[in-house]
This record gives sequence, structure tokens and C-alpha cells, in this order.
Amino acid sequence: MKLIVDKAIPFIEGVFEPYLDVEYADSAAINDATVKDADALAIRTRTRCDAALLEGSSVKIIATATIGTDHIDLDYCTRKGIFVQNAAGCNAGGVMNYVLSAIYGVASRKRVRLAGTTVGIIGVGNVGSRVARALQVLGFKVLLCDPPRAAAEGPSQFCELDTLLRNSDIVTMHVPLNSTTKNMADARFFSKMKLGAFFINAARGEVVNERDLLNTGDKLGAIILDTWRNEPRVNLELVKKADIATPHIAGYSYQGKLLGTSMTVRSLARYFGIKQLYDFFPTPEGELRDAVKLDPRGKSEGQIASMIQYNYPIFTDDFMFRTNPDEFESLREHYRYRREFFIY
Repeated sequence: MKLIVDKAIPFIEGVFEPYLDVEYADSAAINDATVKDADALAIRTRTRCDAALLEGSSVKIIATATIGTDHIDLDYCTRKGIFVQNAAGCNAGGVMNYVLSAIYGVASRKRVRLAGTTVGIIGVGNVGSRVARALQVLGFKVLLCDPPRAAAEGPSQFCELDTLLRNSDIVTMHVPLNSTTKNMADARFFSKMKLGAFFINAARGEVVNERDLLNTGDKLGAIILDTWRNEPRVNLELVKKADIATPHIAGYSYQGKLLGTSMTVRSLARYFGIKQLYDFFPTPEGELRDAVKLDPRGKSEGQIASMIQYNYPIFTDDFMFRTNPDEFESLREHYRYRREFFIY
């Protein structure tokens, strides 16, 4: 059995060699020719899995070391009997850290007090739920908008999008990319937001109409963007306008990458019946990489901001990207995964 692995997936080299014929490749080199005789793929978001790639191949399973599957044509895979497995929730802790560091960092720079702030979270899956819990512990009021969950669980803990936009001082996006969320944040969306509100997108670039965001003028108090349309060829005008701009690394924590790779390996192991890898988890390199526990009790807003920035100085990532926007992929590939912090 042949497995093709995106070489940028960390901690996976050498894992499958005793059991499968393994080939490592750059994402750009994973094409219809290279996958033709492959039985399995271990990929990231940079590999578009559709008929153009898969037709005529022997691929039976695709394991993506990412939470999203919008780079995979699920309908096509279903028709062809190709099993697809993602790493749902693996980056939740990293994105939560990103959002908190961004909020406290920008508020500190702009001298905005966060006491009494309401945060609207759009998309309350693994990531959005983790963000919500941390914000609630820190004393923020949280509004939640997630129509699929509201339909399944009842509307009591959720609100309509318009209500969230009108009443939130900070709006943060954590939705998957699909037909209902593409271009969700458009001119109407921004017109309903409060004057001076912060806008954060750490979901997918395509959920934002970037031209409409640029046309908001000075209405928004801050723009924080980790994801972009047409990655890696980002809109430089929008990079300049953003208060924080980063190259799709919100979920790039050390713990998140360990978890993402473990989920990818386990899904492939179960598919191929490799029992030795059913409970696989990478061995951390060097020092033990447990999450840092931050206790906000009795701390002032400034002290909390300092703790969070010390554990994840987000403006370093912003500076590196802002000064090298053409190095989008290189900055991601060579990113030094940060330790997660945990608010309790």
C-alpha cells in the first residue's frame, strides 16, 4: 500500500515506514500524476482534492491534518467511495490563544478598556466553543451565533446574526467555509456592526468580502486578520489597513500540531488495520510541552494583558508577516510552533 504525505505535516516522518510504502512531497508536487498509484493521502489545506487530482487514481482514503475540509470535494469522494477524515478541533487551543492575545494586545495599544465588553462569536464549533469558554472566565459577556446548532439544540443559548452584530463590541469569526458562509462578512454585515467594534477573522479568508471590508473606512475600531482570500497572494492593501495581520497561523501551536498529526495517523492506522498505531501520539521534542496555566483571579486588566502577551506575543507574528508579505508560505512552513496557554 502506498501513502503520499505532505512533507510539511510535522512529527509524521518515519511513523508509517514499517507498514506502508511512504512518499513525502511538497504540497505543490501532489498532483494527478503522483497520486495515480497511491492508496492514501495525508495532506493539508494546500492540496485540492477533487476530480482533477483523483480521477483514475487508486486513492481510497484522504486524511487531512486540518480541521476544515473545504479543500476536499466531499461529494466527489462520496461518489467514488473515498473515505475522508479531518482533524476536527486540533487547533482550538491555538486559535483561542490567538484571539485572546489579539484582543488584549490591540486594546492595550489603542488604550481601550475591556471591562463590560461584549464579544460576538460567529460559529460555535470546537474552536468557537473554546474561545467562548475562555472569554467567559475572563469576565466578558458572550453572544453566540450558530444556526445549525440552534436548529439542533434549540435557540435558547444562541442569537440571530443581526442581534449579535448590533450588540457586540468585538466580533470574531469561527465558521467553516461553505455556501452559507462564503462572503458572509460583506457590506451589509459591516454596516450593522457597532461603531468602533473590533473585527477578527481566524476562520477562512473567503468568508470575508475583502473589498467591502476595505470600504468600511474608519468605522471599525480594529481589524485583525489571520486568513485571506487567494492565499498565499494576499491583498496588500488590506494587510496595511489591518491592526494585526498574520499568515494563517492562528492554530499553529505546538500542542495543536501534535494533536493534528496524531489524529491523522490514527485515522489512517484504523483504515489499514495497523493496530500498533491505533493510539499513536508524537513524542514531544526536547522539553515537555505542557500548556501554561494562567490564573486571572485577582489580576487587573493590564496584568492579564501582560500575562497573555508574554506567553504569546502576537505582534511578533504581525511584524514578521507585515515586513515579508510575499513570504506567506515560507513563514507558515518555518513557523516556530508556540506553546499554548490555558485560562482557568
